[in-house]
Amino acid sequence: MNSNAIVTLSDSNYFDLLEELINSIKIHEESNKVSICVLDAGMTEDQIEKIKNKVHSIKKAKWDIEVPGYKVIKKEWLKSQVSRAFLPNYFPEFKKYLWIDCDAWVNSWSAVDLYFKACDSGKLGITQSIGQGYRIMSKVKWLFGKLALIKSQNYKHAKASGIDENISRKLAFAPHINIGVFSLEKNSKCWDVWQKNLKKTLAKGKVFGSEGLAINIAVYHDNVETEFLPLKCNWITSHLLPKYDTTNKTFVEPFLPNEKIGIIHLAAGIWKNNKDMRLDKNIKIEIKTLDNNKVEKSLRFLS
Repeated sequence: MNSNAIVTLSDSNYFDLLEELINSIKIHEESNKVSICVLDAGMTEDQIEKIKNKVHSIKKAKWDIEVPGYKVIKKEWLKSQVSRAFLPNYFPEFKKYLWIDCDAWVNSWSAVDLYFKACDSGKLGITQSIGQGYRIMSKVKWLFGKLALIKSQNYKHAKASGIDENISRKLAFAPHINIGVFSLEKNSKCWDVWQKNLKKTLAKGKVFGSEGLAINIAVYHDNVETEFLPLKCNWITSHLLPKYDTTNKTFVEPFLPNEKIGIIHLAAGIWKNNKDMRLDKNIKIEIKTLDNNKVEKSLRFLS
């Protein structure tokens, strides 16, 4: 049996994206070295039947930390904000886990290898949301031309979740860490730190984003040992569009040396005419090419 697992979660609405993620993994020859595991947060029986022979295991996602019902009513998919911090409980047979949100897909296997290498010796393998071409790290509202109100994602969420002011300030201008793709060993101490922080963020704050805030606290306050991977390992398209290499028919970074992107992540969606590409595979947008032209492309995985 494989010792490494790629894990994701889906409900019925994101099932098409889940299938695409699975296909983007299995299209690579190296995929026989890993097992694919899925947490079910509201898929239909027909959907489960459709993928069960493509994956190693499907488990029903739980509320691993108790959350008030009024916060999550009819929102089973929010279990992703909790259950990903408890992967060893669901799939204890593996030594290493690579979580990939189902609205992401594997464009180059090199990213998968990097994540599994990054979590050696108990480290957290993860990518910061900052890199070449990122023009704004945090938003600030200026008062009277001198005083600044911090509007960074981490700071706002930390304050809303009742996190101590000193910790919140540590997070204020730290590069945000996206938890949509990460790797950890089964016996890493990071799980306990993350779960401890998650209990705090869930107690007062919103459920959505709670797991990301908890991991940011773990890295920037608790100083869990972390291996930061390059942006191409978790390329969030809503932050910065890639370019398209028409010769090799693949997405690449928009700046030199235009390296091939490892994981394409559609977090927050790509919107056109008020429609989200994640829910409408027919949506295409204009993308620059390496030969200084433009093409209409979807950013979803098209096998």
